[in-house]
Amino acid sequence: FRPVPVFVRPLEDVCVDEGTDFTLRATIRGTQPIRVSWMHNGEVARFGQPSVDGAEVRFVVRESLPEDAGAYTCLVENSSGKSSSCAAVFIRGTCITGNGVSLFSPTDEVFKSPLCTSPSTPQTPSPVTSPRVKVSCFVCVLGLVVRLRFEHPPQHLEVKAGEQARLTCSFVGSPPIVSAWIRNKQQIVDDSEQWLENLERSSTLVIAEAQSHHSGRYTVIVKDRHSSAQHTLTLSVIDRPQPPASCPLISLVSGNIPVLSWSGPCYDGGSVVLGYVVEEYCFRVKAFNAVGVSEPGPESTPLKMDERKKGELFNSHVTIDSTHKVTDHYILQEKLGVGKFGDVYKLTHRESGRVCAGKFYKGRRSKEREAARKEIELMNFLHHPKLVQCLGAYDHRLEMVMIMEFIAGGELFERIVDDSFKHTETTSARYMRQILEGVSFMHQQNILHLDLKPENIVCVDTSGTEIKIIDFGLACRLDDNAPLKVMQGTPEFVAPEVINYEPVTPATDMWSIGVICYILLSGESPFQGTSDAETLALVTAAQYEFDEDSFDEISEEAKDFISSLLNKAPRRRLTCAEALAHHWMAAFDSEDTASCKSLSKEKMKKFLARQKWKKAGKAMLALKRMALLSKSESSGSISPADGYPDPEVVWLRGDDPVIESSSVEIEYEEDGRCSLVLSNVTSEDASVYTCKATNDHGEAVCSARLFVLQ
Repeated sequence: FRPVPVFVRPLEDVCVDEGTDFTLRATIRGTQPIRVSWMHNGEVARFGQPSVDGAEVRFVVRESLPEDAGAYTCLVENSSGKSSSCAAVFIRGTCITGNGVSLFSPTDEVFKSPLCTSPSTPQTPSPVTSPRVKVSCFVCVLGLVVRLRFEHPPQHLEVKAGEQARLTCSFVGSPPIVSAWIRNKQQIVDDSEQWLENLERSSTLVIAEAQSHHSGRYTVIVKDRHSSAQHTLTLSVIDRPQPPASCPLISLVSGNIPVLSWSGPCYDGGSVVLGYVVEEYCFRVKAFNAVGVSEPGPESTPLKMDERKKGELFNSHVTIDSTHKVTDHYILQEKLGVGKFGDVYKLTHRESGRVCAGKFYKGRRSKEREAARKEIELMNFLHHPKLVQCLGAYDHRLEMVMIMEFIAGGELFERIVDDSFKHTETTSARYMRQILEGVSFMHQQNILHLDLKPENIVCVDTSGTEIKIIDFGLACRLDDNAPLKVMQGTPEFVAPEVINYEPVTPATDMWSIGVICYILLSGESPFQGTSDAETLALVTAAQYEFDEDSFDEISEEAKDFISSLLNKAPRRRLTCAEALAHHWMAAFDSEDTASCKSLSKEKMKKFLARQKWKKAGKAMLALKRMALLSKSESSGSISPADGYPDPEVVWLRGDDPVIESSSVEIEYEEDGRCSLVLSNVTSEDASVYTCKATNDHGEAVCSARLFVLQ
């Protein structure tokens, strides 16, 4: 048995001036014959004289040059195995870069010191026979030792499939510094698909054409003579989604309305699917995400439909049906929302299968019934693609019902803050154009909306950018012979003339449109005060400004558009026709949204949260103390409960839900107030009553005890 040669005294680092000689020495022990070889930065050392004197090995370089600096390795080998020792050579006053051998071992340790000996057997490959990697060895002016560390390393990188991926980590330390990249416990080596680019203070892994199989975690390890450091980052390669998994199924056909359903793609490409493209005639569906559009899925069977008569969609006149119940013609489904007027339910027409929305008005008082009739009558004049349509109406003894289009997309602002939705100045201009088109039609009919605000702008569906205006409960028709004055609206969006109780005109709606546009572009409300009183004062004074932070990325044309609407004098505000012809609208008519810079959504998210929760603080403190009651009196409790998204509100008596009856009534107001009214109270009604509001972010609970005096 012959022992593996070992280094009794390893190589030591050398620092010399340029032009002087230097000698590297080491002492070895082992059974002859021993073959000795020298490497310089991973290549065979050519400029130097090797020699062996008994147990001492030497390598002498005469009249050193800057390119002689770097990492030197002495390799000794006999028939039993091999060993190596490394050292760094510094040339004072110079700084060079070279390619060297890998000083990392692809074992669990991953990283071995480049300045130590490492015996190896024939079954254990020597470090110099390991795969080649880029190693940076730097020789600089001697100075203080700098602790090796990474500087602001990235945590995550996302690239599109087919693009070049560059994973770069910067670091500081004491030269020479060596680096290597690891993935799945394997050291990455240079080839045509990927390679390393190492500079003095950074290491970059380059992947020529990133594909999905390149996604994963990558670790970069760096080491100098004093310490080592490592950092792991994640690479995500996103691609177009796969085609939808099934062919479209035509489940319902009603007149001109086919209802298609299909299964989504098995893989979304690593980026959320934003929507679908439906081809016509023989239906095929393509999925799309931020990267691109998938190949089409299987096609449907052919569908033949009768040609729709021109104008059929928007010209139906609705008369109130007092003979039938709404349930005679529609199937009542889940509740969609609540308001001070009553409830909104999802409905399905029994014959055609068309999905609609039913607005159920409380109709116990003549005032409520008259308001419902007024809204239904006005909507008979509002047949326009950008205005929600009234499809029918029913008059019941205790309530009235208006049948409307079912709008599936939700509120525009809530759609915009979704992380998968791209928000740009271009898309904002297109939303404003649609709002103006709808309001322009209303004004042509001498009808004012008088309650334009973000909650009343909804998306037609969950993937497109088409919108509609809803809620005409405060709308009024102008009379040329009698000025119209109102005292209603939402403080942040109401015009100064409404607050001052002056006549309203179409310009009143234009003010509200200006406020909506301001928020749409900046995420901030121009007149938001700490209270309604302060907000109304700011509106009356028409005091606002374009915050430099919020409008830094917004064009001057957009600011001019807003300023032309938020003018205190109604006559100086743009009309709908003038607003549609404004140069800001024209500038974005044909611009590609994909090339536009995305606007920040953080302030808009805060605006939505503030809108939903600004009155909820009162509910968090507790219910107002209930009055001490005598028998046969009524008890009432009001609790503000609002949130983003809209909360589900439940009243409890003790631990049991409160059930409505002839003597128990639960009311939900549009401003978030929740009321529990008990009629003809008795001693049995005395208990602890709790109002609980719950949404995705948690729940809010407040309770109070009801005492009934005998």
